[in-house]
Amino acid sequence: MRKHPVLSGVVILLAIVVVFYLFFYKAGSDSGKVKRFSVGNQIGVVSINGPIYDSMKIREHLEDFGRDGSITAVILRVDSPGGGVAASQEIFDAVVELKKQKKVVASLGSIAASGGYLVACSADQIVANPGTITGSISAIMQFANIEELLNKIGLKSSVVKSGRYKDIGSPLRDMTPEEKKIIQELVDDIYNQFVDVVVKERNMPREKVLEIADGRIFSGRRALELGLVDHLGDIVYAAKLATELAGKKGRYDLVYPRKKRESVFDYLLESAASVLSDSFQERMETVSGVSYLYYPY
Repeated sequence: MRKHPVLSGVVILLAIVVVFYLFFYKAGSDSGKVKRFSVGNQIGVVSINGPIYDSMKIREHLEDFGRDGSITAVILRVDSPGGGVAASQEIFDAVVELKKQKKVVASLGSIAASGGYLVACSADQIVANPGTITGSISAIMQFANIEELLNKIGLKSSVVKSGRYKDIGSPLRDMTPEEKKIIQELVDDIYNQFVDVVVKERNMPREKVLEIADGRIFSGRRALELGLVDHLGDIVYAAKLATELAGKKGRYDLVYPRKKRESVFDYLLESAASVLSDSFQERMETVSGVSYLYYPY
């Protein structure tokens, strides 16, 4: 090897690549916490972490657990301030579909507000920690206005449109009273869809829901008093509850979605692309989209 430094370098480089591959593969397997060979009761866990702006992966996980005969029930672990209306509703619908096959228990983490709470309402039972931040039953749409900034730097805009409301919400000018009315009607309609879900899934009188559905947040303990959740407890309590609902007893294993095998480079590229995509999508939704989102800052 001393006589062939180039060959030595290639061998060392290959060894480093193999070590990195095994490290990332092992890390992915550990983070997935996959258990598929247990003979005991298996509870699937689908986690919803952070703002909700895409439903595809969550729906895939839910569908996979629905098809898996070894999974007796599913825990929906929610730790999210909410997010996009459509994405939240799509996850909600996917859980409703899953309930035709498996029992589903929602376990609320640090925060499960607005769209996060909407998703939790799809479960058979909701378990919250006493200090969970939840509620925020509301809808919001925000617009930026940079007209004064453009005036200060001497820039003007010119708009050609086919309809009087085509540029409604434009950041280049203030909205007219008529435009504000249109946007308010849109937000109210989406808000009422949220209220309808809470009324139906929580079996609460509409008048009672409307009293608290003004965007305010609650602790998990207060949410229990109001009927927004069913139990106080952590994910372990939720797992035991899911076991009981599924008609099982005794020991259980928590099963997480399988991780796809990938190379080190695929892992790094996918991670970077995911972070950039989520950041961009979150920014766009926050600036111009209508959201079920608890956004205090």
